[in-house]
Amino acid sequence: MLPLVSKQGDTSQMTEQMRAVEITRPGGPDVLQITTRPVPRPAHGQVVLRVAYAGVNRPDALQRAGSYAPPPGASDLPGLEASGEVVAIGDGVDSVAPGDRVCALLPGGGYAEYVATPAVHCLPIPSTLDMKQAACLPETCFTVFSNVFMRGGLRAGERILVHGGSSGIGTTAIQLANAFGARVFVTAGSDEKCRACLDLGAERAVNYKREDFVEVMNAEGGAHLILDMVGGDYIPRNVRALADDGRLVQIAFLQGPSVQLNFAEMMTRRLSLTGSTLRPQSESAKARIARNLQRDVWPLIEAGRFAPVMDSTFDLAEAAAAHARMESSGHIGKIVLTVAG
Repeated sequence: MLPLVSKQGDTSQMTEQMRAVEITRPGGPDVLQITTRPVPRPAHGQVVLRVAYAGVNRPDALQRAGSYAPPPGASDLPGLEASGEVVAIGDGVDSVAPGDRVCALLPGGGYAEYVATPAVHCLPIPSTLDMKQAACLPETCFTVFSNVFMRGGLRAGERILVHGGSSGIGTTAIQLANAFGARVFVTAGSDEKCRACLDLGAERAVNYKREDFVEVMNAEGGAHLILDMVGGDYIPRNVRALADDGRLVQIAFLQGPSVQLNFAEMMTRRLSLTGSTLRPQSESAKARIARNLQRDVWPLIEAGRFAPVMDSTFDLAEAAAAHARMESSGHIGKIVLTVAG
């Protein structure tokens, strides 16, 4: 085991090897295999965590399939969020200390017993959550808060449409938008998922297999903001579902990024089309999001007004089964891997 490190940057007592899950080749869930890797050392500004739990997210599956390469310098191991204990700190770190229990946004490498990440991307474990729940916070909270509030500018009283309302992103967006006073509408693919969204605070849940979300939103006066990860033919439909001066925020393309779109409607109705991906952003940009989360969202968690929705838990060695569960689209909320929980 890797002992706690009391001296900043002193990693001389760290063990050399750890268990990890690697992507052996591009492909389906079966390409995820347990391996042995060197334990990472903290660079300047970084910490090393002993991972308790790691969140499982769509970008992990995209990376596994060969369509989402890690940014330069990042670990090739999947895993973009984790909870754990700080066991080593690099030079220049004063925001956390060895022994601190944190959850963290990761540049990669979360499917492992130890992971290195910038200290400024670590957040304290809220007192109302356990380590398993906390592992589900970073990727979804960073994504939702930065896109819905910082980029999309959602305000109290506005109507937001969230596609994929029962996903980890969706369940987070419902709760946060509701907590900040917005009217929340969602799409989901079954009556069970629609009920789960309503239970979380959505005003209206549209079963997209039976209803047209464009008609539903137009009957309400249109959405002021739409959070979409579907793409494809949803993009022109989203435009039609927006209210005048509405904003479409794109965060993924499950149905593809290419579409034909008439921008005349964007101009005449003063619509805004924007979006972002989280992983390629700079360390300082993600640090800014972390500060905003600790200021604006962590108090909601402490007050019991927001908590991650948990679907299922798998052991680290069962990462392939976790990916299969996620890609089946049968889950509601977050899937996590138990590493040392």
